[in-house]
Amino acid sequence: MSVLLTDINLGDGISGWELAQQIREISPGFPVVYMTSASAPDWQSRGVEGSLLIQKPFAPAQLAAAVSQLLDTGPSPA
Repeated sequence: MSVLLTDINLGDGISGWELAQQIREISPGFPVVYMTSASAPDWQSRGVEGSLLIQKPFAPAQLAAAVSQLLDTGPSPA
């Protein structure tokens, strides 16, 4: 199974928020993990349903746990 791991601030005219929304339009329930150092307060209002957010800096084990949690629970409801 695949998981989208995205920073919120991608640079080139698209944000991680927008990227996840576009992927969810194609594949509802696609697992999403956002990574950020400054945009965490926006996650509840801008993140896709069923996503997770980890704040930078984070340990590799935190990222692994987030991905594992999403894969273990399966796709989010559309």
